[in-house]
Amino acid sequence: MGRKEQIFGSQMNCLLERAKKQKNVVELQEIKEVFQKGSLTPAQLEGIVSYLEERKIDVLTMSEIDSDEIEQSDVFPEEVEKEYEAKREDESEILHSERGSAEDPVRMYLKEIGRIPLLSSEEEIELAKRMEMGDEEAKKKLSEANLRLTVSIAKRYSGRGMQFLDLIQEGNLGLIKAVEKFDYRKGYKFSTYATWWLRLVTA
Repeated sequence: MGRKEQIFGSQMNCLLERAKKQKNVVELQEIKEVFQKGSLTPAQLEGIVSYLEERKIDVLTMSEIDSDEIEQSDVFPEEVEKEYEAKREDESEILHSERGSAEDPVRMYLKEIGRIPLLSSEEEIELAKRMEMGDEEAKKKLSEANLRLTVSIAKRYSGRGMQFLDLIQEGNLGLIKAVEKFDYRKGYKFSTYATWWLRLVTA
């Protein structure tokens, strides 16, 4: 084995160890750092990503997330509800006798999550620390506080073949995954991290 192969093997082992410590998650930027940014060709980088994914390691491309997309403070369920109801009327998806019914599952859901308060960064970190100690209630609270983020992402991808409620349900699965993988030590807000997972399952 030549020197280059030895160095590559050492770098790959370093990356695998890092992923192991981070719940089998690494960022694309971390790969570039480990393999000395600039020394990898696009084909080599793609090969490394494929190698990691084959070993059930998720590669996050956080730099691709638009900061405007992750601000959940501007997501108001009542506004989404109005848009949703208008769309349903335009598409004649409900009978006129049922229009605006309080029993509509989407409208009920939007009203419900609208009552859940948002979390500060400090509260997110506190919940993440409690989760590391096996606190299931903390996991539930972090998930519930970010349900409106799921609605925001689902709204962006609605009209592409899936019903709005189905998109929300798929997004909530991504949200659960994000909660399980969240590492507050990275310095990201949870909404930044969760957006990657939500886009992955709803796009």
